[in-house]
Amino acid sequence: MQNIPIIDVDFIEAHTDYSELITKIEKAFKSSKTKVPLRHHHDFSNHQEKTESTLLIMPAWNPGKNLGVKIITVNPANDKYNLPSIQGVYIYFDARKGIPVAILEAKALTVKRTAATSALASSFLSKKNASSMLMIGTGSLSSELILAHAKVRPIQNVFVWGRNYKKAQAICNKLKNENFKVSPVKSLERIIGKVDIISCATLSKTPLVLGKFLKKGQHIDLVGAFKKDMREADDDTIKKTNIFLDTYEGGLKESGDIVIPLKSGILNKNDIKADLFELCQQKKKGRCNDNEITVFKSVGHALEDLTAAKYYYEKHQIIF
Repeated sequence: MQNIPIIDVDFIEAHTDYSELITKIEKAFKSSKTKVPLRHHHDFSNHQEKTESTLLIMPAWNPGKNLGVKIITVNPANDKYNLPSIQGVYIYFDARKGIPVAILEAKALTVKRTAATSALASSFLSKKNASSMLMIGTGSLSSELILAHAKVRPIQNVFVWGRNYKKAQAICNKLKNENFKVSPVKSLERIIGKVDIISCATLSKTPLVLGKFLKKGQHIDLVGAFKKDMREADDDTIKKTNIFLDTYEGGLKESGDIVIPLKSGILNKNDIKADLFELCQQKKKGRCNDNEITVFKSVGHALEDLTAAKYYYEKHQIIF
């Protein structure tokens, strides 16, 4: 086996153009050629940390062209070690010959493709003149979600909230040279009803987006809560919004934001307006007017990983 290039964090950070990546992911969702089995989701005990960790295995392939599989762990307790909760690798193959051609750092790949996918959904679901955004959560995804959303909407003011105010301040400092103003906030209640876009990326089991504070015309981007016992939005939010998913296959089964309301009867499967395949293929409409409140719930899809891996691999090939 020849030496396989390692596409690391530094390369991914230095060679991400969100406008390009969003376009690549949109084209992938427009196509029906990529084969994507339901991802393997395995929770396992982590006794020393007194919590559960998760193993996710996500394959996807274009027959005769390319193939990839992401293997990641999610460890909620990593915060106390100043480590990201997501760790793992992505193996990218030439599907014609079955040869692995690159190994990519999975955390960076995941945050970039997740942010790009949320921004893609926002291009269908948020108001075209949306100029303000609230970021709930201070993990590695937070700054990326802000940057990606700013590529599809004329964002001027961003507010960042987290349980740790210093981390919110750190994100604002990181983005201080961007073409929008970024401010940390200490109260969700005071700001949540005053912005056009709300993005939430946490591992919370208690809802943070409360429907009683929402206003007409908002778009809500729910990125965290990837397990059935996690939830970022409450029942009131579900009742008063139009719900969209990244995919029906994952969205209806994996996140408490959807699974819990379905079980309680608050939400019916027929209430789901569309998934990202239908939006990108123009089979169904996104936002219909400036008064509706939209929600995009994503749990992640291997199509996004394969698309992003191909994007970075091709850039790596050009440079090296």
